[in-house]
Amino acid sequence: MKTFTLLGLVLGISTLGVQAQGPAKGKVSGIVLDGTQKPFEYATMMLLRAKDSTLVKGAVSGAAGKYEFENVAGGRYLVGGSMVGYKKVYSEAFVIDETTNEVQVKTLTMAEETKNLKEVNVVAKKPFIEQEIDRTVVNVENSIVSSGSTALEVLEKAPGVTIDRQNDNIQLKGKGGVIVMIDGKQTYLSAQEVSNLLKNTPSDNIEKIEIITNPSSKYDAAGNVGIINIRMKKNKNFGTNGTAIAGVGYGRYEKATASLSLNHRVGKINAFGNYSFSHNRRFQENDLNRILPDSLGRPKYFDQASRRPNVSKGHNFRGGLDYFINKKSTVGFLVTGFVNDWRQENAYNETIIRDFNRQVILKPFTDVEMRNQLTNVTSNLNYKYDFDGKGRELTADLDYSRFNGNSYNQLNTTYNGPEGFPIQPMEQIRNDMPSTIDIWAFKSDYVHPLKKGAKFEAGVKSSYVNTDNNLIFEDFVDGKWLFNTEQSNQFKYTEKINAAYVNYAGKLAENLTLQVGLRLENTISRGNSVTMNKIVDRNYTNLFPTLFLSRQVNKNNVLNLSYSRRIDRPNYQNLNPFRFYLDPYTYQQGNPYLKPQFTNSFQLTHVYKGAISTTLGYSRTMDVIVDEVPGQIPERNITFVTSDNLATQDNVNLTVSFPVPVTKWWNMQNNINVYYNKFNSPYLGAQYNVDFVAFNLYSSQNFVLGKGFTAEVFGWYNSKGLYGFYRYEPQGSFGLGIQKALLNKKANLKLNINDPLWLNKFSGHAKYQDIDFRVASRWESRIARLTFTYRFGNQNVKAARQRSTSTEAERNRAGSGN
Repeated sequence: MKTFTLLGLVLGISTLGVQAQGPAKGKVSGIVLDGTQKPFEYATMMLLRAKDSTLVKGAVSGAAGKYEFENVAGGRYLVGGSMVGYKKVYSEAFVIDETTNEVQVKTLTMAEETKNLKEVNVVAKKPFIEQEIDRTVVNVENSIVSSGSTALEVLEKAPGVTIDRQNDNIQLKGKGGVIVMIDGKQTYLSAQEVSNLLKNTPSDNIEKIEIITNPSSKYDAAGNVGIINIRMKKNKNFGTNGTAIAGVGYGRYEKATASLSLNHRVGKINAFGNYSFSHNRRFQENDLNRILPDSLGRPKYFDQASRRPNVSKGHNFRGGLDYFINKKSTVGFLVTGFVNDWRQENAYNETIIRDFNRQVILKPFTDVEMRNQLTNVTSNLNYKYDFDGKGRELTADLDYSRFNGNSYNQLNTTYNGPEGFPIQPMEQIRNDMPSTIDIWAFKSDYVHPLKKGAKFEAGVKSSYVNTDNNLIFEDFVDGKWLFNTEQSNQFKYTEKINAAYVNYAGKLAENLTLQVGLRLENTISRGNSVTMNKIVDRNYTNLFPTLFLSRQVNKNNVLNLSYSRRIDRPNYQNLNPFRFYLDPYTYQQGNPYLKPQFTNSFQLTHVYKGAISTTLGYSRTMDVIVDEVPGQIPERNITFVTSDNLATQDNVNLTVSFPVPVTKWWNMQNNINVYYNKFNSPYLGAQYNVDFVAFNLYSSQNFVLGKGFTAEVFGWYNSKGLYGFYRYEPQGSFGLGIQKALLNKKANLKLNINDPLWLNKFSGHAKYQDIDFRVASRWESRIARLTFTYRFGNQNVKAARQRSTSTEAERNRAGSGN
């Protein structure tokens, strides 16, 4: 009820604003021509304050080169025009006042750039890694070495990001709990499902990846580390146009990608859509070495080798329509989704068990058949009302998202003696788990500009999530499959979150800017293990403040200070108590008793000349959720991993980002991240207290070779590190690529090779009380790819609106299916 009361207040404020709006104070119009004195269509026109050239309004010239700005307040202005490939042009200054409320600007002429344009483009080209004040941006769109790869492979190159391939876990600056969004929409998936979704998302569909470490109160409070937002490509021109991309690759196995994007604008309607397909045949090799105590406390040794060739096919689609009702109102409809199919081929796990004298006593061999299918369709209805063209607007989103999944797993184990011959009948087990996730959500945001550039924001959000997982576990006995009542279970989970926020940004002094916000969230959840008759109810309400201060010390130096409190709720699959077996001795299990974790974060950033950025951050997380907590049952020779809450995690991190323009044709971007992690918690009857210092390095080199050729080389390195109970060894690799522009720059051909020396691998170990094991993983990281991109049609279609939907925080916790 409080949610709808606040929404009514927001709408009431908006209505008062409409009633108080006065008549237009002035109108500015004019004509812009090209160098041949013909009308210049689609030029970007800007109304600027004469005092400091700040932007007041923007417009686009029409078919006759005409443009106009309405509702212009009194003041002294000038008009500027720009277009890629043309020199900027400016008018003389003029005044709007009580006596002059309509100004016809003298005709402007835009001349083409000189032949030196190529050099200008080299200087202006965005680096692969770009450090902004509040986020790190990975510019994927023009990257040669990222072409034809997957979103996960690109993310692995981002500074501070670590991909645990063994457990499909994404870490940022040594911390888990990253929220992954696509176009501002959260995916609601488990860590493994997010990883597999990114494996099936072609990088050629991505414009950029934003890493936001301290989001404002406008964002959902979820994400103790921050947000990784993947922005998909959008058309930015007028008319009808599209882009077609095709790519092939090969490592140990074949890969292929293809995509098509179309955009069309006519009158008040803008229609857009894209479709992509990916085919990836891959492999992964895992070696697990364990030491367990036998019945007399002596060591027993398990050496397990897992070989998992797999193939995945992914279909991603996005389509929508924007209808511009009038200059103030826009309504839109958006449908997105994916169909992912992943399965293992000829996979097996081979184990050698030795006694305390290291004599072989058993050689189990397990054939594994695994299939995982997941589909998602998300529909979004949205509305935007622009009150006065000055930034005051009201937006609303209504969403429904549905996930349908099915996981199938069959293990056929032969128990061989020391000589390699079977000593007992084959053991066969299988499980099938259909699952559904339904998400409904509504959100509304109001933005109200204030005097002197200040801004007030407020909004509400309500979401409802319903999940249903049904595990059917069977044993093969006497030639038939029998239902296993002890292992089978049905788990249902519901969750309601109601939230409201306010946010203010403005200047405290000439060189000091403040942004402060407060978000309120109430969560009501119920986890119900139907078969086991176990119910976990939770109801909690929390406040999440944010504070940002920015000081312009002088023209070259800026200091930014920020604080935020955030929450991470367990993802839906981590709450699921089911067991997922790798072999009879190893499994993964969920934990329905997981609690949310809360994080307080502080961050100080110094930016020099808008390019060199240094950030020092500290965070403390209470009840930190660790996804891969090890456990074992020695009397049954079983080792398992589950998710659990540890008491505290302290994290200190230092990030330095600096570009180096070596020459006009060679640019370098470098990033260094150093972090300290400390975990402190009682666990298994003892105190787990451990800390570690680690670092990440990233460097990319971009070269302009002439005659349409460009090249790129990158390299990254992660030192030894610590996460939860695992200490992992260093990782690193490098890649290189070359690109050639074709067909009058409407097309390009890219060739790249990632990890040519096959350096990238994962290894780590966990040792705590009687838990002692090591793990090593290798996968197909050495891949050569060839990608062709062709842009066709009128390259002047206005972009589809970028917007976030109301289900963006919930879908991240659901899963993507492989």
